[in-house]
Amino acid sequence: MNESIKIFAGDLKNSFKDLLPIIIVVALFQGLILKSVPENVGSIVIGLTIVAIGLALFIRGLELGIFPIGEGLAIDFAKKGSVFWLLTFAFTIGFATTVAEPALIAIADKAAVISHGLIDAFWLRMTVALSVGFAIALGTLRILLGHPIAYYIISGYIFVVIITFFAPPEIIGLAYDSGGVTTSTVTVPLVAALGIGLASSIKGRNPAIDGFGLIAFASLTPMIFVQVYGIIVYNFMDAPTVVETAIAVVTEGSKSVASAYTFSLYDTFMALIDTIKDVTPILVVIFFFQYIIIKKPVAHLHKIITGIIMVVLGLYAFIIGLEMGLFPIGESIAYQLTNMGNNLLIYLFAFLIGFSTTMAEPALLAIAIKADEISEGNIKQNVLRMVVAMGVAVGIALGSYRLVSGDPIHYYIIGGYMLVIVFTYFAPKYIVPIAYDSGGVTTSTVTVPLVAALGLGLAENIEGRNPLIDGFGLIAFASLFPMLTVMGYGIYAEYYKNKALKNSKEKGE
Repeated sequence: MNESIKIFAGDLKNSFKDLLPIIIVVALFQGLILKSVPENVGSIVIGLTIVAIGLALFIRGLELGIFPIGEGLAIDFAKKGSVFWLLTFAFTIGFATTVAEPALIAIADKAAVISHGLIDAFWLRMTVALSVGFAIALGTLRILLGHPIAYYIISGYIFVVIITFFAPPEIIGLAYDSGGVTTSTVTVPLVAALGIGLASSIKGRNPAIDGFGLIAFASLTPMIFVQVYGIIVYNFMDAPTVVETAIAVVTEGSKSVASAYTFSLYDTFMALIDTIKDVTPILVVIFFFQYIIIKKPVAHLHKIITGIIMVVLGLYAFIIGLEMGLFPIGESIAYQLTNMGNNLLIYLFAFLIGFSTTMAEPALLAIAIKADEISEGNIKQNVLRMVVAMGVAVGIALGSYRLVSGDPIHYYIIGGYMLVIVFTYFAPKYIVPIAYDSGGVTTSTVTVPLVAALGLGLAENIEGRNPLIDGFGLIAFASLFPMLTVMGYGIYAEYYKNKALKNSKEKGE
């Protein structure tokens, strides 16, 4: 018991350290730039404390429950030797966890308005969920076959670029963003555990090189599927009458989002219900395949259940704390800055909020822990997180510039993908799958709401921009640039290592 308390205290300490960059950024802008004290300081402090507790519970729950059961399933499937059931499990876990993803539901509802009724919210969700199911199955097949991940991902990016020129302009930003909202906070650790467990149990596979990459597939395929879906509906379907009030509701809702946070016991209870609903499809799929297909009881079931409960409670506390403390103040600052009309301050805020929120992302923390463990310390957890956070910061700042300048989004994204292809050629093999995955774990629980608010705020306050079209796209920037910074870090680390080795040899001679 004492040991458990000591471990949790360490996790809690690390959680507060992770939140420190956000606190500094918010305090800096609120005090020095806007020169005002927020009305609900007490609520903000309590909210951030709850966030830290939730993050600590979440990480401990991952270690106890999600990681072991994910890796255990992968090993059991490998022993069973049934490729069909393994791929079916991979597809099902991808589809089931995506179709209920709250961020996807929100974006799908907005897409119905953006497309003037052509895009149906339900069928868009089905399209994205099918694409993620297909992605996880394809990524799993790649591990079984032992193919280098770069061949798949680069081919996918080339296809994204080609199809962009045929897709209607109204759908491009939405399609790019859809790749960043498909991998939830719970899905990421489970999918990572599945890939690593599978690579560890197959002879000739390297967990560090072959185990990562499934999340990259889940971020890539929705961009293709959504653009294809957009081409079909815009060319072969008739638009129904647009309800103008729906556009007004979305626009006005985005304007008032900073002041929309009211809390009650009912809201708190519903947040818990929503969290349980998000996790339930994952648990149903896991236990169905464990007991019905593999026909084997779960090892250390009491620990697994304890871990799952901790994940649910941790995620619940995390979300409650964010809504009490971070979202209102962060979005308030974003809207005040856009109204000030100082573009340099907007870019600075975008950069700093991108860095600080990414450092607190639970999904990134989960991947960083696994990368550190699998690489036997060659990839340091904190260094990886900082490099990824730097990529998000640069991406959101550049995306904000793109929005302010009015440049077409696809020129930036296509240029970024070209750089990814070049970097892939020069980066060491062990860093490439982790770099690809890093793009899918940065846009999650913390980052997406603040980034979306910033994009909508800019689009609403800049003349000539349409918030329903131009407001999308920042999430795509936040997903793209971490791949470049992580591979850049790998190239630099390899160069430094070879240089040190050469110097030591020369001294030895």
